[in-house]
Parts: sequence; C-alpha cells; structure tokens
Amino acid sequence: MSDLLENTRKRLIFRSWHRGTREMDLILGSFANAYVPGFSKEELEDYDQLLQNPDPDLYNWITGREEVPTEEQSPVMTQLLEHHYAGFRATGSDDISR
Repeated sequence: MSDLLENTRKRLIFRSWHRGTREMDLILGSFANAYVPGFSKEELEDYDQLLQNPDPDLYNWITGREEVPTEEQSPVMTQLLEHHYAGFRATGSDDISR
C-alpha cells in the first residue's frame, strides 16, 4: 500500500510541474513539493481530482478572479489558496515574478 501511495505522490508532483503553462507549473509545482509528500490517501485523491480542472479555471480561482465553485471546495483547495495567497494574491497582482 505504501508503494502505491508513493507512486501516486510522485505522479501528482510530476503532473503539478507539467501543466502546460509556466504560471500553473510554478504555482501547482511549488504547492505539490511542499504538501503532497505529507498528504493522506484522501488528500491525494482530492488533489488528483483538483488537477482534473483546466488551467484557466484553476488560475482564475487561485488569483481570485472567480469564486471557487462549491463542488470544487475542499480542505486541499483551501490549502492551495493559502499557499498561493502568500505568493502574489495578497498584492492583487497576477505577476508571479515577485
């Protein structure tokens, strides 16, 4: 079972760093590096489901351009928003180079 969870963690971290847009690679990749290694099985499932969303939707939710839909709200999404918030959301800027 632990090998399966380790493989899931590695897959999710890889997918987080290879989204297709630089912005989402940086946001989700840094989040995955910080939190996925400690996620429970349920949190891994939630994060896997979150990654099924298109990048534009995720980006808009993370930057606060759109509210996170009720069906996408979860403790993992809250953690992602808090992680990202420290990066540039607090400045009101979409410039992630800060």
